[in-house]
Amino acid sequence: MQKGNIGVTTENIFPVIKKFLYSDHEIFLREIISNAVDATQKMKTLQSQGEFTDDLGDLTIRVSLDSKKKTLTVSDRGIGMTEEEIDKYINQIAFSGATDFLEKFKDEANAIIGHFGLGFYSAFMVSKKVEIISLSYKEGSKAVKWSCDGTPEYKMEECKKADRGTDIVMHIDDECKEYLEKYKIEQLLKKYCRFLPVSIAFGKKTEWKDGKEVETDEDNIINDTDPIWRRKPADLKDEDYQKFYRTLYPGYEEPLFWIHLNVDYPFNLTGVLFFPKIKNDLDLRRNKIQLYCNQVFVTDSVENIVPDFLTLLHGVIDSPDIPLNVSRSYLQSDANVKKISKYITKKVSDRLESIFKEDRKTYEQKWDDLKLFIHYGLLSEPDFWDKGSKVMLLKDTEGKYYTLEEYKELIKDNQTDKNKTLVYLYATDATQQYTYIQNAKEKGYNVLLMDGQLDIPLVGMLEQKGQEGKEQCRFSRVDSDTISRLILKEDAQEVLDADESANLSSSFKSQMPKIDKAEFVVEVQPLGADEAPAVITQSEYMRRMKEMSKLQSGMSFYGEMPDMYTLILNSDHPAVSKLNAELKEQTAEAIKPIEAELKGLRARQAALRDEQSKEGDKFPEEQKKDLEQTNADIKAQEEKKDTVLADFAKGQDKVRHLIDLALLQNGMLRGEALNNFVKRSVEML
Repeated sequence: MQKGNIGVTTENIFPVIKKFLYSDHEIFLREIISNAVDATQKMKTLQSQGEFTDDLGDLTIRVSLDSKKKTLTVSDRGIGMTEEEIDKYINQIAFSGATDFLEKFKDEANAIIGHFGLGFYSAFMVSKKVEIISLSYKEGSKAVKWSCDGTPEYKMEECKKADRGTDIVMHIDDECKEYLEKYKIEQLLKKYCRFLPVSIAFGKKTEWKDGKEVETDEDNIINDTDPIWRRKPADLKDEDYQKFYRTLYPGYEEPLFWIHLNVDYPFNLTGVLFFPKIKNDLDLRRNKIQLYCNQVFVTDSVENIVPDFLTLLHGVIDSPDIPLNVSRSYLQSDANVKKISKYITKKVSDRLESIFKEDRKTYEQKWDDLKLFIHYGLLSEPDFWDKGSKVMLLKDTEGKYYTLEEYKELIKDNQTDKNKTLVYLYATDATQQYTYIQNAKEKGYNVLLMDGQLDIPLVGMLEQKGQEGKEQCRFSRVDSDTISRLILKEDAQEVLDADESANLSSSFKSQMPKIDKAEFVVEVQPLGADEAPAVITQSEYMRRMKEMSKLQSGMSFYGEMPDMYTLILNSDHPAVSKLNAELKEQTAEAIKPIEAELKGLRARQAALRDEQSKEGDKFPEEQKKDLEQTNADIKAQEEKKDTVLADFAKGQDKVRHLIDLALLQNGMLRGEALNNFVKRSVEML
């Protein structure tokens, strides 16, 4: 028997392994089985090189639980180890057997997984004692047993073993007894080992017999050794890809389409990426790409291996050229990663472009499920714009689809305003904004439907790209102003003078309802006798900022601001004209002396301000007080005037009715206010 200390530089290596070396304890099973796969693959390589001439026999790796002994064992029929090899590769931490093997068989050993020499020690994260029982394939070798209880001390002695290969026996720590549960091991095997290139058996298959579940003699093989991404696309059918997708993501809808990746220069990469139906659940669909290294699961957090927008895709990427740390849990940024990222982006772009060109009808049918992905790519990945913008579609309220260039050509003649700016009209809710859409159509305008999660940020980007291309354009939501002002062809002629407009606005303003987190201003505009008498619009800028605040935390203050609405009174409409005439007639006597007083006060205010601007700091204190008093008197007279106008409006059901009609059109009339509107409508009949 040989005893000794493991060749490490610190007595505390095992606490480090248990707590810090690996980010997740469950990694241990992947590492131990990966080592068994390495040993098995080496055996195949030796035979192919003629260094081993016997029959390989059954190469299945077996995982077994013994709940009584509290052990978990992984057994392989790989190359095994001699006493000298155990001393070198186990007792001297961080010397990897795979490194030497790769050097010797660098042209043949592409399937070797381990490169780090520390994988075996992950067993101590969950074990109070670990044993290695191994017999080398080399002729004349003797079986050897190595054991260690989690201290630097180990024991190594000869033992009996009938067949070549290695058994790793892990005596599970009491704190980690979950790893003695069958369901837990099945879960880990399914997660990490389901596509390993060597068959992995965990127990026997079961069947129902005489009303109970019994074991059969057939091994329960938990992995597919020849997964779809390792095969040639020419040998696969659509059904194969769809079946594989259902295997990876049971319960998900069928994918839209997929890309088969296969490149061996300047890096090695295989995989299959699926385009899922994303719709509007941007966050829920992330991190569904599984990253493998030679068929060993590494992670499903691939942010460092693909651009952010590609994390919305589903599927598998497998590459031995992606560098990993010793835990294989975090990716490092290096030249290969960047090359792979660019390659995948290009393949995705090319695939989208080919589908669009070859079968546009099908592409259009899938657009609503696909657009969130493309919008996210355009917004987040500069390299995606050139190709992505060519396959981005705009959908109008009639359900027709256009490319950017096609749509620009469609609207350029009719939707260019007096300043030569091309105006893209859009709606976010075709039902709620129905009236505004119809008003636009009556003018011969086309309205886009932009009701997706990222449509509003995209609007800003399209405006920016237009400016970069020296193109004057803007996007306006169809309810952000009256239709005549959204695309202003010529300056409108005012019907009322400034005082009349101000008085009419003030009277209506006094009757506007109090709506939580909403503020209203009232304007008077000539819209034409055939247009609605009153309409509510919402500021394009403020609404966009509020919508953006939902997506960007740095803009959250916009989300706290009230919604800003404008009630526009159509001075050309007979109902508004009649109300204005009644307003002038019924308030003239009360307002005339107020206006006269205001005229004198404003003249005095102007004179005092003029004097203040000339004198500056030398402006006399007495005149300062005079100006303050004049300002207060003006405010008092304006309030007095507003009271007169409000009293008029209170007695006019038509004022309230016009306001309610505008609110109703915007879905803002509810509860008691809606009930009062209905009653008033009946009475007016």
